Amino acid sequence: MKWGRTTLSGILALSLAACGGDDSSPRGGLGGGGGGGGDTGLCSLSARQDWALAVLQEWYLYPDLLNTGVNKADYNTLQGYIDAVTAPGQALFNPDGLSSKTFTYITSIEEENDLINNGSNAGFGIRLTYDQVNNRVFVAEVFENAPAFPAGFDRGTEILQIEGQSVSSLMSSGGPGAVIQALGPNDLGVTRSFVIRSAAGVQQTVSVTKAEYALDPISDRYGVRILSDGAGGRVGYINLRTFIVQDAARQLREAFQQFRSQGITNVILDLRYNGGGLVSVADLLGDLMGEGLEGQLFSETNYRPSKSARDSFELFQEEAAQIAPMKLAVIGRGGTASASELVANSMIPYLGDNIALVGTDTYGKPVGQDPFDRPECDDRLRAVTFKTVNANGQGDYFGGLASVMPNTCSAGDDIFNQLGDPSEQSVSVALDFLAGRTCTPITGAAKDGRVQAEGMRRELLQPATPSAAQHRNPGLF
Repeated sequence: MKWGRTTLSGILALSLAACGGDDSSPRGGLGGGGGGGGDTGLCSLSARQDWALAVLQEWYLYPDLLNTGVNKADYNTLQGYIDAVTAPGQALFNPDGLSSKTFTYITSIEEENDLINNGSNAGFGIRLTYDQVNNRVFVAEVFENAPAFPAGFDRGTEILQIEGQSVSSLMSSGGPGAVIQALGPNDLGVTRSFVIRSAAGVQQTVSVTKAEYALDPISDRYGVRILSDGAGGRVGYINLRTFIVQDAARQLREAFQQFRSQGITNVILDLRYNGGGLVSVADLLGDLMGEGLEGQLFSETNYRPSKSARDSFELFQEEAAQIAPMKLAVIGRGGTASASELVANSMIPYLGDNIALVGTDTYGKPVGQDPFDRPECDDRLRAVTFKTVNANGQGDYFGGLASVMPNTCSAGDDIFNQLGDPSEQSVSVALDFLAGRTCTPITGAAKDGRVQAEGMRRELLQPATPSAAQHRNPGLF
């Protein structure tokens, strides 16, 4: 039985428990808080800045790393002000100096709730990656129930033109930002004309209109597979696209029931583009891999000293579909973050040398956020409020999981082979690890999780101000 995960009631004005908590928040939200000040407009920038600062001063995990002396008048956006206030934490969050992580951000209550409860998102339904060396943009993944898939987009598709503009020229003149701008806003009805070339080399011109679609956590095409490890053993492969959609729980149970019914105990968990989501789903995934571990510690959550009454523990619990994995290969990359890393880190004490990170190093987010709402302004502040550690007390992987994993295996993201295909580079290397074959460890050359295959330097295309869906699904458009 799970214990220790309590919600804090009566302290803040509004509860977010209906949302189920997110990858950031432990199993329930905190809600609103912090009054506005400054000018009289409740939703004026000044009032929203005062509200955000009040929340951070009370709840931020590292109170000594807040710059409370920032002049709010110097910033014309709420996110810009939040970034300035939390800037002192950059050295901690970015130990290798290779990226910029703030973790604390403002988003829309309505948009995020719709995403969590229904998987709702507006767009083309493609995850994009770009080649910095050759100024090319490719589709890394496509959501089958979204507009782009029936128009011919799939993994490995190259986008050659957008609205008559060469992608190469856009990249040369304005970098990835120019491509993002050409794709247009994430609004219903936005139409773009594309010239695309499939992985098989077929070129065509297509028009796609952005529409509402539900993010499907596990693909019906390749999300769950039974593979051969090449040494007489069978392996369960599961590709979880996101933790943020509640329906992921049902789909995970169905997937592991397949593994259980076939006696499969070696698993590939493909989280290469998974930016996190609901912690409740992460807990379930741990339970599904925790047969025989019931009652033992899965993860521990710690708040700042003044909020230590909220510290809690998550124990493995029994699930009808659970298995006892003998070996686990976790495929990760630079976009693998938060709840994805929590699951992998939490399994280390129980698997030891039988767990490996395959691909490149991960994002590095051992801290999480709770949601604080200002509903009259549709503002949700996701503030860093806690950190998680495993049963061994490990949790300082700001530089990525490779530093704490017993084994690592370097592998490329072979976008010209489908996810789940045993010939795809990361899947192939994962199979090697599970079968006991040797692999090349992840080294500092790929530390940022971006340097990849075939002489290319590919990175997920991500806007400077991501939507609620893009925060948890990097590269999504």
